[in-house]
Amino acid sequence: MGNSYFPERPIPLAEQIAVMKRHFPDFQEEWHKNIVQWVGELQPGEISQRYRVKIIHQLHKHPAVYVLKPELTADEDGWIPHTYPGKRLCLFHPQRREWSQQRHVATTIVPWTSLWLRHYEVWQVTGEWWGGGEHPEIGQSAVTPLQIARGLV
Repeated sequence: MGNSYFPERPIPLAEQIAVMKRHFPDFQEEWHKNIVQWVGELQPGEISQRYRVKIIHQLHKHPAVYVLKPELTADEDGWIPHTYPGKRLCLFHPQRREWSQQRHVATTIVPWTSLWLRHYEVWQVTGEWWGGGEHPEIGQSAVTPLQIARGLV
């Protein structure tokens, strides 16, 4: 177990790649130095469409996940829930340490992405995000990632 003097070591990228190949053999990876990128398809439910996603994992950073196809559709205000600027998916709360470098991307990030996609499909139909999580708030109105990106808050 790590501490401030001896932090836990991250799972080596070679191991992350091996575990991803075992769980998601159709995902294609590119590995350059300390960054690995996977591209593959997920279908969150039997009647769901297939989504092409990209996962970028760099040692000592949180993985970044993007939906490549079909393009995510924003609401009339230009907002997509639980995304960061650039349409990067918000899958976990970084400050709560829900994900760490000692966890496998294949057994956490990929299933969380599939769950996010399912909640996204429900949101597209109902207009409500049923996936839980938090949105920063100022007063009574929620702050959107677009507002943050534009420097409006």
